[in-house]
Amino acid sequence: MDRDFNSSFGGEAGAGAPCSRFHVRLVDEPPEYEPPPLAAGEDGVSHVQRFEFGFQNRGDSLRADGLYHPCDTFSSSYLKTFGHNTADRVPRIDFYRNTGSLSGGKINRPSLADLHEDLKGDILSIPGTVDGVANGDGAVDAGRKPSENKDELVRFGWIKGVLVRCMLNIWGVMLFIRLSWIVGQAGIGLGVVLILLATVVTSITGLSTSAISTNGCVRGGLGVVIISLSSVVTVLTGISMSAICTNGVVRGGGAYYLISRSLGPEFGGSIGLIFSFANAVAVAMYVVGFAETVVDILKENNVLMVDPISDIRIVGCITVVVLLGITVAGMEWETKAQVVLLIILLIGIANFFIGTVIRSTIEKRSKGFFNYQAQVFVENFGPSFRDGESFFSVFAIFFPAATGILAGANISGDLKDPQAAIPKGTMLAIFVTALTYIAVAICIGATVVRDATGSVNDTISALTSCNGSAACTLGYDFSGCNTQMCNFGLMNNFQVMSMVSGFGPLITAGIFSATLSSALASLVSAPKIFQALCKDNIYKGLYFFGKGYGKNNEPIRSYILTFFIAVAFILIAELNTIAPVISNFFLASYALINFSCFHASYSKSPGWRPAFKFYNMWVSLLGTVLCCAVMFVINWWAAVITVAVVLFLNIYVIYNKPEVNWGSSAQAMSYVTALQDALSLTGVNDHIKNFRPQCIVLTGSPKSRPALLDLTLSFTKNFSLCICSQVFMGPRKQTVSDMNLSMDNYQQWLSRNKKKAFYAAVAGDNLRDGVKCLLQASGLGRMKPNTLVIGYKRDWRTANPQDVENYVGILHDAFDFEYGLIILRISQGLDISRILQIQEELQRKEEEKIALEAAKKDEQEHGKQGLRSLKFLNKAVKYSSNTLAVNAQKDFKISAGHAADFNQRLLEASTRFQMNQGKGTIDVWWLFDDGGLTILIPYLLTIRKKWCGCKLRIFIGGKLDSINEEKRAMAALLGKFRIQCADIKVIGDINMKPSKESWKRFEELIEPYQLHEGSKDPATAEILLKEHPWKITDAELERFKDKTYRQVKLNELLQENSRSANIIVVSLPIARKEAVSSYLYMAWLEILSRNLPPVIMIRGNQKNVLTFYS
Repeated sequence: MDRDFNSSFGGEAGAGAPCSRFHVRLVDEPPEYEPPPLAAGEDGVSHVQRFEFGFQNRGDSLRADGLYHPCDTFSSSYLKTFGHNTADRVPRIDFYRNTGSLSGGKINRPSLADLHEDLKGDILSIPGTVDGVANGDGAVDAGRKPSENKDELVRFGWIKGVLVRCMLNIWGVMLFIRLSWIVGQAGIGLGVVLILLATVVTSITGLSTSAISTNGCVRGGLGVVIISLSSVVTVLTGISMSAICTNGVVRGGGAYYLISRSLGPEFGGSIGLIFSFANAVAVAMYVVGFAETVVDILKENNVLMVDPISDIRIVGCITVVVLLGITVAGMEWETKAQVVLLIILLIGIANFFIGTVIRSTIEKRSKGFFNYQAQVFVENFGPSFRDGESFFSVFAIFFPAATGILAGANISGDLKDPQAAIPKGTMLAIFVTALTYIAVAICIGATVVRDATGSVNDTISALTSCNGSAACTLGYDFSGCNTQMCNFGLMNNFQVMSMVSGFGPLITAGIFSATLSSALASLVSAPKIFQALCKDNIYKGLYFFGKGYGKNNEPIRSYILTFFIAVAFILIAELNTIAPVISNFFLASYALINFSCFHASYSKSPGWRPAFKFYNMWVSLLGTVLCCAVMFVINWWAAVITVAVVLFLNIYVIYNKPEVNWGSSAQAMSYVTALQDALSLTGVNDHIKNFRPQCIVLTGSPKSRPALLDLTLSFTKNFSLCICSQVFMGPRKQTVSDMNLSMDNYQQWLSRNKKKAFYAAVAGDNLRDGVKCLLQASGLGRMKPNTLVIGYKRDWRTANPQDVENYVGILHDAFDFEYGLIILRISQGLDISRILQIQEELQRKEEEKIALEAAKKDEQEHGKQGLRSLKFLNKAVKYSSNTLAVNAQKDFKISAGHAADFNQRLLEASTRFQMNQGKGTIDVWWLFDDGGLTILIPYLLTIRKKWCGCKLRIFIGGKLDSINEEKRAMAALLGKFRIQCADIKVIGDINMKPSKESWKRFEELIEPYQLHEGSKDPATAEILLKEHPWKITDAELERFKDKTYRQVKLNELLQENSRSANIIVVSLPIARKEAVSSYLYMAWLEILSRNLPPVIMIRGNQKNVLTFYS
């Protein structure tokens, strides 16, 4: 028995502070108490030698490699955890990492087999143990080494990485140039509503990317109510938007990563592509805005280079080249540039607020600036829409200013802690920028009138009666603006902020900073998102752009692509046309991220565990709807184009089916839907009208008997349940291991080959026991199999008698469990596993030849080292060739070089049901009423595309003197069942004796399996019966002579009437349990289906599967 020695280890420190979890000690000699030499721990492992780490800091020393707690005890044969020898490992984060994790190497914990099976090897060979980790046995994923320069990687916190970027992107040119016009049109009250509406729309986006808006036009004082309501909504939705980024590690890719990992590659791939493109074009838009401002300055000073348009293109291209240089230099330089631009922008904003309190000059008054005046505030509070503008048109102009909220999320791969940085930085940025926009709107609305002439002579005396305008009460008459166009005031002058500010050039510097920072952020965002998209290889042709360079994995190729796109749009100079589409691309991204939050929560997946608990999925759904609404409000035709592009890319990805599995909420929702539907079915009783054959198909490996699977899918595909089943027989440990490995492999094979079926496997001592388990436990609720499909045992005459007993026993078990039974026989056989084995051997040999050629090349290039590889591979190939030759000679009797020629007829037969069957007949010998399954299966075949050219011919048994009546009765029955057939034929001589030749062939067939006890004395006969209980007795043969005659006669009739049929369906004879021996029953099936086209022998469970009632 094991014992804890905490109190005696480590001297005073050890005595005073026992180890918190478990202890570690290196002992050269036994301590006070030592277990007996043969004593074993809880896993049956004896104590051999113990190691101890030196204790420091009260016994909490750590190993240098950081793999185990200092109190772990381990020996050369076993680790000691919690004072007991065990292979179990304590919980640690390295067990839960993904392959390729940047934050640390993945370590494999001991498998269930390592813990459950008898220990026969050294514990250090178990994954996750100390030496195993040190030697790379499952510690760090193969093919990936931990970064040796991890400390050199540039990673940003929430301020530089998110807050600064988002504020710079949101504080755009709109703040300095168009906000005054928006306040003039909408008024202070409605202007604040408009700003908050855009803020709400952007705030609600999950992980700082989506948007919620309150729709409608509010006038006058109602703006205060809407502001309060919008503030509450903003807070609530701001909390909910943090949910998605706190639900697991966020990697590079921004909006694309969030959507693709939540909704799957279909929506993620489409949004990733259009969002990258939108950011690339946004670079051109921001640069053109910067270039226009520069060209305006050049024009004022009469120093144009060519003409205004050409100068915009020249300045724009030069600017993009400079920005590209900053970006390619690295994220460090780009971030430093952003900080500098932010400082300039803050100075510009502060300059405006300072200017509002500096006493206005006469010149500024003539342009409409009067400092803070209550009259001006009241006059500007309400809206005054002009020139056909409305709330929604003004909102459409302002909204692009709020699309910078993704700037931080787009570089998620370069953040130290994206989960904390993105919600914190983005929410604060939204709050600060929204507050700034509102403050500027209120300040500018309270200090500047809507219209002003700019003439210092338009003053009036105090005695003059006013027209009620604020300017009149302040001594200026701007009534002339009612009849002629004025150039100043909120409605007419885009440079109002420059005029109001304390120092005008600082506003120009702020415009430069806003445009350049936004362009720089987009130039970084587009390549980062595009690189993540290309790395996932959703669009095969784009993988080239996924390669990264340098310590930060910079997407240089994507940078260059973005540069050329930006330059192209700068040269086109038609950005006003493309701008609405780009804005809608951004909104589509926000809408889908919003929907991701809703869908992940609605799917109720246990993996949806956001750190933010104050989250409401319905708010995100509202955000999704409002985002889509805003898309159409801004520009309906651009919204239509956006939806069309997203749907096209979505369909393209669905069609190509990328091999990725990200555990999306779509998968979780599919499971929930399927579960709910399955549960709802349990509350509904089965009805004959809804019967469908739900099949267990004993294919073994799904690849082994393709004809059996293809035929079953012909009447179940997209229609009912089909389960490919396999029984693993042999030593339990090996069979269970093989079964576990095969489950996913074969299900994936079915999916790749578009076989609409499930795969199920069981381990059993023999085939019959395994099938019993399948028959009893397969299915779920009402989705439970009701039909067993099995291939005919072609080798029954040479097989072990016990195998024959098991095969026939399976048929009995199927009837016992009230299954319908379908047996398929093809004269060439069904099992092609040997051919597949040869093909795999040949493929392996070909791969070894390729490896040998590569080794020869390596030997030429690297000398001795390559020579060793060459010798090894030569031996391997020689051994493989010898093995293949022996197998071919011993088992398959064919040449290894011509494996495809082995039983060509079998290969052709195995694929016959995959082809179109053309015109022909399906002959149905419906001899016994089994509930209708015998007629239903062939009918289902005829409604399938591959079988639609085949007509049903019905054969029934009858009396010679009433053939016409029975034919009419069958026609009437089929008419009620609404089953059409080409012909009905009544066979009147089924019960007649077969020909002597046929009977002789049957006797020869069963001769080796007869006991012939009648020709022996009773004692000898009794001994023979005990030795060979499976043999056919004379009494049994005599008892079932008439039934035997019928099977032989039926074969004669089948040969006569159905030799030309595409397939034959015949009623399966039933053998009574413990009355008909297995060999006699197999002889019946053999003689019934011999020398015929493919035969399906069917027997229902004697319950109705057809009805003629509505």
